[in-house]
Amino acid sequence: MDILERLSESLRIGDPEGVARLTKEAIEAGCEPQIILNHGLIAGMTIIGDKFRTHEIFLPDVLLAAKAMYAGMDVLRPILLRDDIPTLGKVVIGTVQGDLHDIGKNLVGIMLKGAGFEVIDLGHDVSPERFVGEAQRIGAAIIGMSALLTTTMQNMSKVIDLAQQRGLRPQTKIVIGGAPVSSDYARQIGADAYCFDCISAVDCAKRLVGV
Repeated sequence: MDILERLSESLRIGDPEGVARLTKEAIEAGCEPQIILNHGLIAGMTIIGDKFRTHEIFLPDVLLAAKAMYAGMDVLRPILLRDDIPTLGKVVIGTVQGDLHDIGKNLVGIMLKGAGFEVIDLGHDVSPERFVGEAQRIGAAIIGMSALLTTTMQNMSKVIDLAQQRGLRPQTKIVIGGAPVSSDYARQIGADAYCFDCISAVDCAKRLVGV
């Protein structure tokens, strides 16, 4: 088993110390940072995502793997930044204004990072101005919004309207998710897609950026 396979395996079992150590070893062995990212860290998180999709593992396993992935990224990030290694795209995510629920949104952020996206998590109770302003500031490819309440999901359309007014549409894609929303609601408010869980969010994001 080569070092990248061992790195992927350490990530899958949720071993942050092992992932950090193997990432350092891969760098010292002369592996390209992009190869370490794609064939070590992202490869491991892809397997985790597939197993979560088929219910072979559950949320605690995903969170352990994510913690391990972050340990590897802490080692790798300075090199990626130095070498200006591109990500799949920048994604701004948050829970809409008035809504304080963020467990699902957090899991989506973890999986998007694990897939190779740069994720800017604005947290919960995020205003339309903050969603759109941050997307403008960083040149986001995607805005992702979640809501758990029928009373707050209405704020999703306000973000879309403001993005349209500011000239971000259609180049900046908008994705929604959360218990009360649906694909029909996404079409109704002019969103580009509805995602029903964190795995579909990754698949959707890749499709929207042409991966």
